[in-house]
Amino acid sequence: MSTATDLHAPEAAPKTYDVRTHGCQMNVHDSERLSGLLETAGYVDLASLPQPQRPQTADVVVFNTCAVRENAANKLYGNLGQLRPAKQANPEMQIAVGGCLAQKDRSTIVERAPWVDVVFGTHNIGSLPALLDRARHNKAAEVEILEALETFPSTLPTRRDSAYSGWVSISVGCNNTCTFCIVPALRGKERDRRPGEILAEVKALVAQGVIEITLLGQNVNTYGVEFGDRLAFGKLLRACGEIDGLERVRFTSPHPAAFTSDVITAMAQTPNVMPSLHMPLQSGSDRVLKAMRRSYRSAKFLRILDEVREQIPDAAITTDIIVGFPGETEQDFGDTLDVVRASRFSSAFTFQYSIRPGTPAAEMDGQLPKAVVQERFERLIAVQEEVSWTRNRTQEGREVEVLVAPGEGRKDAETHRMSGRARDNRLVHFAVPDGAERPRPGDLVTVGVTYGAPHHLVADSGAQSGRYAVRRTAGGDAWAALQDQPDAGRPAVTLGMPSVGRPSASEALSAPCGVAGG
Repeated sequence: MSTATDLHAPEAAPKTYDVRTHGCQMNVHDSERLSGLLETAGYVDLASLPQPQRPQTADVVVFNTCAVRENAANKLYGNLGQLRPAKQANPEMQIAVGGCLAQKDRSTIVERAPWVDVVFGTHNIGSLPALLDRARHNKAAEVEILEALETFPSTLPTRRDSAYSGWVSISVGCNNTCTFCIVPALRGKERDRRPGEILAEVKALVAQGVIEITLLGQNVNTYGVEFGDRLAFGKLLRACGEIDGLERVRFTSPHPAAFTSDVITAMAQTPNVMPSLHMPLQSGSDRVLKAMRRSYRSAKFLRILDEVREQIPDAAITTDIIVGFPGETEQDFGDTLDVVRASRFSSAFTFQYSIRPGTPAAEMDGQLPKAVVQERFERLIAVQEEVSWTRNRTQEGREVEVLVAPGEGRKDAETHRMSGRARDNRLVHFAVPDGAERPRPGDLVTVGVTYGAPHHLVADSGAQSGRYAVRRTAGGDAWAALQDQPDAGRPAVTLGMPSVGRPSASEALSAPCGVAGG
């Protein structure tokens, strides 16, 4: 029988979680799934609690790790060490480690950090809640690493980071054998989703207010390999162009060896596919590309860029480059600088080669001294900075359409500007004229570029009596509807998309509008 005291008893504090992400966009998207799983299991995001009610450390802390860079392990164990006092103070707290480094190191993580409760791999992120329960019940660490994908991530519940922009996986895994990369060993062979399932997920996101989607895959342009349609990716881009309310479509990352003309034509002919392309070069030396097992050469790479610019003149092209690969000579490095200048990249992600145990390159002769790699790295950055600045100066005087985003401009408060991405994905900081309508994140603003800096554009036309036009969007509406919660702007959990298996080759090739349906 309830008493008055019972009726007024304080509610128990909610169990909280904190997912910490390292690495690529695939990891970011996986973390959205992990958040959705934990919320479905009854946990609450630590960041969603008002500050006075927020504990210093969450009840469950999940590290979603990367294994591509050399310092990935050092970063993980450093973070785990910082959490050890919190674990000692609260033995009921749980720590989980997932992602590529977990897939690679497995039980080593528990040996080096015995206070970790759960280790799970890239193929079984859906097991996390059950593993946490099992570890709690058994009072022992649970390590579960599957060798093959258990369930496609998009079938799991998700809590997205953005109200107006979303990731959509079209494939997982990789069939390439690049000698510097450990990803294929950790994420497995490529597996493709049915196009109908992908389009259904995109439409569901648009119905929730999403106006921009990014198609994700380790090699997006090899999409279709499983069901025998080498033109499937271009067809998918065109099908996305037919979805009402979808303003922007992006994708990452393609592989030059498999990049075909039909994809370029689909980009050029589909208005909501953005004129931006991330095309990893890795090296401009044909000798080094061969040693990397990158099945293209510099001439082919440059021909692709020429064809892209012929059909999409305003395309902004970005890249990845590795400096100091084993055996790289000064001549090899000079070839890379030549290709960088010829490619006219708007920006480049540059990396110093680091040994990744388990990769063929780790065993190669000719590992270069750190000082040599550092010196070449600095020269590459200087050349790319010059190219980027030159490219961005050509934007001055042009009008750009900016998708407004929070957090893009670190100095927005002091400069009294707002920020976002142009259609070509360049970062734009723009002024809001006094008394003018202030756009919301997710809205679109048309402004004129007044200055091109090396890493961004400044568009102060509105403050100089020039063009300033705001177009309110469903994305802005979706963002505004979430502003009454502590972690404002982050949508609630949505259920995963159903999966009905892989299509047959005949079904894939004969589907309506050229895309296999589900």
